[in-house]
Amino acid sequence: MTTVVALGGNALIQAGDRGTAAEQAGRLREAAASLAPLFDEPRVVITHGNGPQVGNELLRQERAADEVPPLPLYLAVAQTQAEIGALIETELGPVAGRPVACLLTHVVVAENDPAFGRPTKPIGPFYSAEQAGVLEHQRGWPLVEEPGRGWRRAVASPSPLEVVELEQVRALLDAGAVPIACGGGGIPVVRRDGRLHGVEAVIDKDRASALLAAALGAERLLILTDVPSVKRGFGTPAEEVVRELTAGEAEALAPELAEGSMRPKIEAAAAMARAGGEAIITALDRVEDALAGRAGTRVAD
Repeated sequence: MTTVVALGGNALIQAGDRGTAAEQAGRLREAAASLAPLFDEPRVVITHGNGPQVGNELLRQERAADEVPPLPLYLAVAQTQAEIGALIETELGPVAGRPVACLLTHVVVAENDPAFGRPTKPIGPFYSAEQAGVLEHQRGWPLVEEPGRGWRRAVASPSPLEVVELEQVRALLDAGAVPIACGGGGIPVVRRDGRLHGVEAVIDKDRASALLAAALGAERLLILTDVPSVKRGFGTPAEEVVRELTAGEAEALAPELAEGSMRPKIEAAAAMARAGGEAIITALDRVEDALAGRAGTRVAD
């Protein structure tokens, strides 16, 4: 059994946190107990988001731009891959009981992906509606609202097509290690003139995780977020928990879900089911219940 575990941003930064290294390490230490049952399985891959971290990194660079040349977005993704990977190695290593290794991972996207003309991926901190208006005017940022939470900067999120370091991930698994791969959706690149070229984007980590899981022939994709299950009619009087879906049912449900939040998770789950495996979407603290069928939303054909 090979399981790919996609950690959501709440595993490192939660509401009210400033996002310091110490806070993130502490959040991961809390998460480790929930993840412990997974390490009874022989082949586990960890992926993770980086929305808050990459947004914060861009803010640092903008404020220091007069003294230090800012980096392009794809290298900010690479930086946060290493940053978060180091924290995961440190905190999950003792729980995993075997080596945990962070692998900087490039993911190929199409140069003509329409997502480059329509930014939808939220990154960085939340802003009030008033702050969002000022930032849109002063910095030219596109911003998107996450209902009940605020506004965030939006960047392009093209579809992942290929995990460049796939064989290295496989080699780490075969050696008995737990690879950390596709961090933040992977470093976004295009193939041009026989070389890889970084592009200005942040790939959705759930879609990249589904791509990686299918390429590895994994049987399970576990998408961990901050809610125990997907809900149909979220925020309406007809709201209901969804426990089981086929790939087709998940694809039909996707358009009614938030584009920068739950929609890519259910689409990734459907892609995993189409590839012959199963996907489970649940909260970090409900992993054991979800594996036993007592929680979460399961997508399989």
